[in-house]
Amino acid sequence: MHPLYQHMATSVFERMSLAAAQHGAVNLGQGFPDFGWPVEILDAAARALKDGSNQYAPSRGLPALREAIAGHYAQHQGLKLGVDQVCVTSGATEALAAAILATVEPGDEVILFTPAYDAYAPLIRRAGGIVREVPLQPPGWRIERAALQAALSPRTKAIVLNNPHNPTGRLFDREELSLVAEAAVSRGLTVISDEVWEHVLLDGQDFTPISAFAGMAERTLKCGSAGKIFSLTGWKIGWLISSPELATLAARAHQFLTFASAPNLQAAVAYGLAEGDGWLRPMRESFSRARDRMTAGLEASGYAVLPSASTYFLCVDLAASGIAIDAEAFADQAVERAGVAVVPLSPFAEHDPPRHMIRLCFAKRDETIDVGVEAMAKARTLFA
Repeated sequence: MHPLYQHMATSVFERMSLAAAQHGAVNLGQGFPDFGWPVEILDAAARALKDGSNQYAPSRGLPALREAIAGHYAQHQGLKLGVDQVCVTSGATEALAAAILATVEPGDEVILFTPAYDAYAPLIRRAGGIVREVPLQPPGWRIERAALQAALSPRTKAIVLNNPHNPTGRLFDREELSLVAEAAVSRGLTVISDEVWEHVLLDGQDFTPISAFAGMAERTLKCGSAGKIFSLTGWKIGWLISSPELATLAARAHQFLTFASAPNLQAAVAYGLAEGDGWLRPMRESFSRARDRMTAGLEASGYAVLPSASTYFLCVDLAASGIAIDAEAFADQAVERAGVAVVPLSPFAEHDPPRHMIRLCFAKRDETIDVGVEAMAKARTLFA
């Protein structure tokens, strides 16, 4: 048995979702929306299932989808891409796996900004790499030059960048991104950029891809997600974008992970990317309203809520809310005693994790948010 998996705990998302089902609790832990998907894209998938091919798609993706992805980024981010720079994957996590396997060799060091999505570290270790954490400090969660420079070494091979950032809801600014680009260019590093939240922007924010910085286009592996763009997380359609050389390397890794994804879903995503600009603004407005509704309810109950500029997550500082128990204990007891599932931030880092922070998903209907806020109010009376 491989020791990496033999000693690995169940994902915190799976654990809290199972606990929510067991106790009949409202699930504000796992990050999936319960509203907001465009019906037209579902109809396109149904038509493609009935009328199109149901056999293996090309491993790098349907040509129509690869062309739609290239066109989408040309329009929205000014990126000039050929279809040979695009590889369709079974979700963005598989894109990350392919990018890491194509980049990291045994003994290579890879930098993570923590708290970080919990798939990064196991994927790096499975490739034989060594994880080097750069802790981001609340409440600002900023990338600081000194902390980044301290983590770099002659063995550093890559940086994993997640922007916008899960679990904190941060959208890193140009100054922070320039620090990452400067380190990558000066040291010849690859940047694996998880940009799945690039369209889930709140309050009129703008997104800048790391590949747009000088010297970065040829050294960035960008991971994207149709599930996040269209609120269809269960479809698991993602992609990798890079230089032709790096994209080909990642595609070789991808072909022995999942080989190809469902062709009808790929066809529907191609339709959505080509026709779907009209859905982006309403989606952002809906998520902004949901965030504001949850934030107002939590603050009225006495919780200290941190700002969220992107994603559909917000963080609560338990210590600042007058709650002395740590986030793990709060999550375990809140789901059982108060009827609400949340996610502690401590599993998102291994060294000096934020033990007083929890993450909640606000991509929910009003009635779900209201029930969740009521349950959180009950939890505060139990623990404050």
